[in-house]
Amino acid sequence: MMPLKKGALAMAAGVLLLGANPVQAQDAIAGKAVFDANCAVCHSIQTDVVGPALKDVHKRRDEAWIKKFVKNSTEMIKGGDATAKEVFEKYGKVQMPAFGAMLKDGDIDNVIAYVKQESEAPAAVVAETTPATPDATAAEAQAPAKVAFLDLPPALLMTFALAAAVLLLIVITLVVLFRLFVPMLGDSIYDEDFRASFAGRVLFLMRGDATLFTGKATDVIHSNHDFDGIQEYDNDLPPWWKTMFYVSIVFAIGYMLYYHVFHTGALQEEEYAQEMQQAALFSAKANNDPNAKTDYKVLTDATALENGKKTFIQNCAACHGQEAQGGVGPNLTDEYWLHGGDVNEVFHTVKFGVPAKGMVAWQGKLGKDQILEVSSYILSLQGSNPANAKEPQGEKK
Repeated sequence: MMPLKKGALAMAAGVLLLGANPVQAQDAIAGKAVFDANCAVCHSIQTDVVGPALKDVHKRRDEAWIKKFVKNSTEMIKGGDATAKEVFEKYGKVQMPAFGAMLKDGDIDNVIAYVKQESEAPAAVVAETTPATPDATAAEAQAPAKVAFLDLPPALLMTFALAAAVLLLIVITLVVLFRLFVPMLGDSIYDEDFRASFAGRVLFLMRGDATLFTGKATDVIHSNHDFDGIQEYDNDLPPWWKTMFYVSIVFAIGYMLYYHVFHTGALQEEEYAQEMQQAALFSAKANNDPNAKTDYKVLTDATALENGKKTFIQNCAACHGQEAQGGVGPNLTDEYWLHGGDVNEVFHTVKFGVPAKGMVAWQGKLGKDQILEVSSYILSLQGSNPANAKEPQGEKK
């Protein structure tokens, strides 16, 4: 009998150990359902929303404190609980709804199990990839690969460096020779022939004579340039013309290096693609412009209002009450409105939220049709006079 009992005990212990993880997982699954139905409106695991992020909250707070806070945070704040008051002050003095009448201890335990599971799970990294079309793939294959200047082969970089050093050496050599040989010319530098030469003009430019840029009008007629009585003077080309010509040469070299050698700048096709992308961003932002005017009409058909009711119960009831009687948020069944009671004003409030007062912006979670349905459902509740309605807030419509 003894060995039998020991074997039975060992088997029972093994079954319990094997069953621990599935039970805990089952608790987390049930907790996720409770969390999504009651908590997800104001809380996220990883980021702050209306309330704080809940990651590792079981490590920061005692579970008994968490249960008490979930059941009635207002009572804890009024009772002087320092941690509860700190959370209340930090998150815009938005009170958490009291869930004591809605959630049992087991429900809260399941939510804590879900938070534990999500806190320990590694953050998921989603790589967004755009499938390439055959045309795009062919275009990419034909397009020349771009290489940054510093990524060029070392031998080519050394060639550029040597070329730059040679040019610099030539300039230095010319300056040194100029300074050595000009004094040797003596008074011959004032001869008309020398002054008219390029070297003479450069020399006298350094001495303040700007003939190199302004040119010289000799007013001498070409002896052999006489056609039908039309004569040509042997004057210099306009200096501005020559300057622009030389500048265009320098610009052309710089353009070629910038766009076609080093591939630093974007060519026309790339600029067009960038501008189209920017235009797409502007277009997307225009759809989310809080100042944009809308002209929606209240939906009255039963299907739309039923859909709006489901959306309201799932997302809005946690703060406004199951019957929109008000809670953390205002009463939505009376004639008073904080941000306007027209369907377009309600739509705007639901879509963009009121972050300063803890109202979540739902545009990232609900589509346009869903927001219009829930806005219409809210307006259909006007005058329903639910029990325990919150006192009026705002202005009468």
